[in-house]
Amino acid sequence: MARLEKSDKRTHYCGELRRENIGEAVCLMGWVQRARDLGGIIFIDLRDRTGLVQLAFDDTTDRAVFEEAFRTRSEYVVVAKGTVRERSSINKQIPTGEIEISVTEYKILSVAETTPFEINDAVKVRDEIALKYRYLDLRRPSLQNNIIMRHEIARVTREYYYENGFIEIETPMMMKATPEGARDYLGPSRIHHGCVYALPQSPQIYKQLLMLSGFDRYIQLARCFRDEDLRADRQPEFTQIDLEMSFVDENDIMEMNEGFIARLFKEILNVDIPLPLPRLTFKEAMERYGSDKPDTRFGMEITDISELVKNSGFSVFSGAVANGGSVRAIVAKGAASKLTRKEIDKLTEHARGIGAKGLAYIRYVDAKPNCSFAKFMAEGELEAIMEKLDCRRGDVALIVADKDKVTLPTLGALRLIVGKQLDIIPAGYNFLWITEFPFFEWDEETQTWAAMHHPFTMPLDECLEYIDTDPGSVRAKAYDLVLNGVEISSGSIRITDFELQQKMFRRLGLTDEDIQKKFGFLVDAYRYGAPPHGGAALGLDRLAMIMCGADSLRDVVAFPKVQNASELMSGCPAPAEPKALADLSIAIIEKD
Repeated sequence: MARLEKSDKRTHYCGELRRENIGEAVCLMGWVQRARDLGGIIFIDLRDRTGLVQLAFDDTTDRAVFEEAFRTRSEYVVVAKGTVRERSSINKQIPTGEIEISVTEYKILSVAETTPFEINDAVKVRDEIALKYRYLDLRRPSLQNNIIMRHEIARVTREYYYENGFIEIETPMMMKATPEGARDYLGPSRIHHGCVYALPQSPQIYKQLLMLSGFDRYIQLARCFRDEDLRADRQPEFTQIDLEMSFVDENDIMEMNEGFIARLFKEILNVDIPLPLPRLTFKEAMERYGSDKPDTRFGMEITDISELVKNSGFSVFSGAVANGGSVRAIVAKGAASKLTRKEIDKLTEHARGIGAKGLAYIRYVDAKPNCSFAKFMAEGELEAIMEKLDCRRGDVALIVADKDKVTLPTLGALRLIVGKQLDIIPAGYNFLWITEFPFFEWDEETQTWAAMHHPFTMPLDECLEYIDTDPGSVRAKAYDLVLNGVEISSGSIRITDFELQQKMFRRLGLTDEDIQKKFGFLVDAYRYGAPPHGGAALGLDRLAMIMCGADSLRDVVAFPKVQNASELMSGCPAPAEPKALADLSIAIIEKD
């Protein structure tokens, strides 16, 4: 193997060269995608993060250079010098397909063993193998393009917010554990016996304190950690675009972030996002789509038929209404041929799995609709329901009867499943704001009220009088940004009134001792002059996942964790050395 010399200076990346570079002397470096020996001619495809270019060795090539090319294999690291020339057989599949490099100098810098899998996007590799050799998996062009796009998103983010007067400030990665919903990752202190640091679930408290400190506009690409179960769009460590603004209301913050979204999509994807973005209240979103993060790229909205069936002979319907619930439906237009009885049975099982008692349906295939509850209907009742739902021949109506907290999310979930089954969800980017979230949500397990967002969220002015008497009706100055059915941002206006913050803490069941222990330093800070402020956090990883068209966060994170929060490549997490545990006064308790 050779070494890089002072004269070996890369002039171009592999994917940059085009027809206009013909005649130029170049020096390229990278990995060998493949080598092809055609007798007196050798072609090598050289790859770096920008793409591929063909190296050519023929009878004009120096003999020693030709022999070095002859012994080259896939994934060798090489340096090649030569002249750009027109390629005799054009390859329209790659941007550099009109040219090749006539090589005059060539060195192998590093040899490679046969890799566990071929470095090729067309080759499907099992996840456990790909993630064990993630450093090889990351050589694949698709993953490299995703990581580069994520970098570009971060670049545009900083540029936009800097231009709008934001200051980037780093907040601590070792902090006091605070209750924010998920479990904390904890790190024991060697010096402070029995005490722990927590990795931040978010910089929430620190960024509010920065507003009290007078920094006015704060931004940070913040690393956050949550010890919770993983999904395709969730990792235990993630990055959020975290911001806070003083002397603003919720409209100011939403408009600032809308400007960012428009700039980002135009600059990265050349997609125009019309502004202002649409808004729905939480109540409207739930009643129309059964979700507080609805995918609005397609219809199939929920219809309330409670008034029509409240006196029905079908006790499932009438009983639900009598008990304070509702009867609601979605209609899949033209779906009768695809949504067979067998498919509807699968949907019924899914509905039961997420809390519904069952699923009624109308499947209108032939001259007469097939209805699961028709025998309980009086004359004209079924027709009235179908008229209300605009259910015609070829359509399928799915109906759920229960409390709204069951009916709405069940139909929301079925709507997405059916939309995907019927392939009626178009491509594109549909953004919307969800506003006026409930401040409190009832926790059945503890039989107490909990904060839906966090306890520092400001209630709507008109709801302040209901905090003690009717907490369930209190709405918050909170707002989520949703893209194609995925929540990508959450934010709120914060409470700055000391007395109101104390009142909200007590409504959440915290004693004065609890308040002082968990939030004392923040509450005390509000005694010294707090500007009105609010903020938001946008999920950088989720945003990158959608913009890249990826199916999982794994495809936009360099070294991701798997379902059990481990990293297959390095074997993280791993047992600690006994001495390290002893220094921290930690004893491991074996579990059966």
